[in-house]
Amino acid sequence: MIWLTIVLMGLVVFFNRYCFLAPGLPLRLSPRVKTLLSFSVPAVLTAICGPIVAFSGDQLRAAPDNPYLWGAVFAVILAFFLRNMLAVVLLSMLIFIALRGVF
Repeated sequence: MIWLTIVLMGLVVFFNRYCFLAPGLPLRLSPRVKTLLSFSVPAVLTAICGPIVAFSGDQLRAAPDNPYLWGAVFAVILAFFLRNMLAVVLLSMLIFIALRGVF
């Protein structure tokens, strides 16, 4: 049953992406839909990273000695100034690792 679910979900994802990427299909998105879809990546990343930064299990990590919080803050600041994703990822990982050693 689990393998059937995995295969079916893989097919759903494949056909969902195929509809948008196949050049032969006459599917065109309006500019408004394209604008709305541009917000989906930051929303999904925030939904994934937010609980990791803010919680440890079921405990809220709001203390100033939270390396996850400071790593996320530095990542946002670096992304704002550098505008280079690879540099931001590498530098923020180094900052996070250094902060974990401190805290």
